Amino acid sequence: MNVILGENAQGKTNVMEAIYVLSMAKSHRTSKDKELIKWDCDFAKIQGELTRNSGPLSLELIVSTKGKKAKYNGLEQKRLSQYIGAMNTVMFAPEDLNLVKGNPQVRRRFLDMEIGQVSPVYMHDLARYQKILHQRNQYLKQLQTRKVTDQSLLDVYTTQLSEVAASVLKKRYEFLQLLQDWAEPIHHGISRGLETLKIQYKSSVDVSVEQDLSKMIQAYYEKFDKIKMREIDRGITLAGPHRDDLIFYVNDKDVQTFGSQGQQRTTALSIKLAEIELIHGEIGEYPILLLDDVLSELDDYRQSHLLNTIQGKVQTFVTTTNIDGIHHETLQKATTFHVKAGEIEKV
Repeated sequence: MNVILGENAQGKTNVMEAIYVLSMAKSHRTSKDKELIKWDCDFAKIQGELTRNSGPLSLELIVSTKGKKAKYNGLEQKRLSQYIGAMNTVMFAPEDLNLVKGNPQVRRRFLDMEIGQVSPVYMHDLARYQKILHQRNQYLKQLQTRKVTDQSLLDVYTTQLSEVAASVLKKRYEFLQLLQDWAEPIHHGISRGLETLKIQYKSSVDVSVEQDLSKMIQAYYEKFDKIKMREIDRGITLAGPHRDDLIFYVNDKDVQTFGSQGQQRTTALSIKLAEIELIHGEIGEYPILLLDDVLSELDDYRQSHLLNTIQGKVQTFVTTTNIDGIHHETLQKATTFHVKAGEIEKV
């Protein structure tokens, strides 16, 4: 347990962001990589030494205006999908409370980041999906503005998109089944046995979790055929994983719409604790947990439940302005660091 203390705007979150970016090759706070680079500098560089069951390894990530370079034990990785997963992290920050009440984009990003940690294949499929989606959208725009009239290339893009969309969707279904298995008993425990959490995937095509890949591909073909003229009129792809969402139910009620703030927070906490156990179940090691200024957002009971759950088994970094109001032995025994004006030192 590592506690990082400091006043606001001194750089506590930057420390957490650096650990997260080294792990995931992208930030939890921004999608613009150039925002990770210090003012008037050409690049940002993060290095870390990691100890895993298989032995020590060194990681290095360079972010520049030209892109990203990732090294694993000194060897540059051709694809970021080969690099992600070497170091597993779970981030829990105040904005993660938006996982339940935020917009669908927040939940899709959560899915993509977390599945990517345990499945390099998913990262590869997702990158392909986004590339084909971009090409298809550009062609739909051309059809919309009558710059082109031949729809045969659109059909090619539709075929390619349907195949990779089905792969992305199948992996999301598999991940959510595992997440459900972990999150339900955790939520039941935090709510003192009063609440049952269910997670439902809301797909933009008519498919079910039981269907095999070929049936999912067929479902996408049929959907795109049905909405083809509408997509041309709008100049954009109207179905696919980039349009899907998650719905969280507590005692069979949509917690985003009908849940109290306490229920929404318990749901977000349950999901994060479930992530830790899911990653452990998939790779045999616990991830690093980053708690960025989140303890002050939780009441005493949820704080205790969180700290009791991770005690002694998950390497954890906690940022806070002070720990006076948090009475838990885990934090009293923690290694403490102090951050001031972007400099960090052990207390």
